[in-house]
Amino acid sequence: MNVLFLGDVVGQAGCEKVRRELPRLKKELSAGIVVANGENSAEGNGITPYSAQHLFASGVDVLTTGNHALRRRDVYDLLEEGNGIVRPANFHPSAPGKGWFLHDNPAFPFAVVNLQGRVYMDPPLASPFDTADALLSKIDCANILVDFHAEATAEMLALGHYLDGRVSAVIGTHTHVQTADERLLPRGTAYITDAGMCGGRDSILGVEKERAIERLRTGLPVRFQNDPEQIELCGVLLVFGKTPGKVERIERVRVP
Repeated sequence: MNVLFLGDVVGQAGCEKVRRELPRLKKELSAGIVVANGENSAEGNGITPYSAQHLFASGVDVLTTGNHALRRRDVYDLLEEGNGIVRPANFHPSAPGKGWFLHDNPAFPFAVVNLQGRVYMDPPLASPFDTADALLSKIDCANILVDFHAEATAEMLALGHYLDGRVSAVIGTHTHVQTADERLLPRGTAYITDAGMCGGRDSILGVEKERAIERLRTGLPVRFQNDPEQIELCGVLLVFGKTPGKVERIERVRVP
């Protein structure tokens, strides 16, 4: 089985890029399962029922999220339904939704776990390390992908090594910048620090660069606007072999 993971989908333009490219990509890469981070898929940020359904209709099987998962209250009911969309498992227990999902394909059961980092991230959360331990003790599935939505590369690497040999893959999201460190860790877990984004190439993390620069230069409040131009699609392909739970190869994917 080949699994395609798409980095943070940014705004309507990112959603439309996924809709245009995904059917071809699935065929070319023989991808039987598609996972995407959709926490910025709504205009501005966050995820809405509309943006989630747009991605599902485009061919995405499972949606992960991150620190903006609960920004739009109209998505709470969808999170509660738990039908293919997850939020970080180390959110407070009162948060709507669940932190993992089993894509119950009879030929290839596949679990997706969502965790969020704590370094440079708000609000304070439970430990992603301890949360992962608790989840893995009850997930009865060999094939497990972890989307670790985090800011600090050190924290991403630490969780990757902590879970090495215990999950199939640890894929970083949140920074929107695709890293070049894809590899199989010593005990066989596929890893990349950040899968990148589906958003404007000539932007700053998907936001129009002039607005982002103004915010960083002045420190004053600025209403961000997603950049609708030069949309690129970034992610990784996981090639699973005959051994349950083991990825044979991880490859970066980028569509300019």
